[in-house]
Amino acid sequence: MFTGIIEGIGLVRKKSGNALEVGLPLALHERLTLGASIALNGVCLTVSAITEGTFAEGTFSADISQETMSRTALGTLRPGVRVNLELAVSTERALDGHIVLGHVDTVGRIKAIHRERENWSLIVSYPAEFRRYVAEKGSIAVDGISLTPYALTGTTFRCAVIPTTFNGTILKDRHVGDPVNIEFDILAKYVEGMIRRVD
Repeated sequence: MFTGIIEGIGLVRKKSGNALEVGLPLALHERLTLGASIALNGVCLTVSAITEGTFAEGTFSADISQETMSRTALGTLRPGVRVNLELAVSTERALDGHIVLGHVDTVGRIKAIHRERENWSLIVSYPAEFRRYVAEKGSIAVDGISLTPYALTGTTFRCAVIPTTFNGTILKDRHVGDPVNIEFDILAKYVEGMIRRVD
């Protein structure tokens, strides 16, 4: 389980088939363990290998299943691309953000991203069949970032992004048209499941 609060930025070092090798800040590298879960752009992956860290960073490897490749934007990753990273939540960490499982529901697209006074405005488009999961002022994870959607249409939502989030994530690398991983609020999906069982 994750919170959508990005802990560091990684860099794709190698990609071979469905295997990734990612460099990450030493502070995160020191907390990694073999077999642990790590969210990469909001996708829960299992650490399959860890290399020795240097003075600045270490690396980890993870295998990506074909199912994950087909449901996320991870297939677009290439060496040199920066990625959002978050380690699984522990009992020592506060549950900031919101509950994020790392199970991406769909791939959206950045429709707009621009400065609005001291903040940034992000507009994301997504498939219309997921509209029922998006609540005004609810929670949503975009590339693993916990955000609050508003100004909803049938296929888009807008989020205000504070400078700390913009500068501390890969949002600053994003452009109009880029694909993003979207995970809708798990509470909305549970509610839908309960309603369907009642009906």
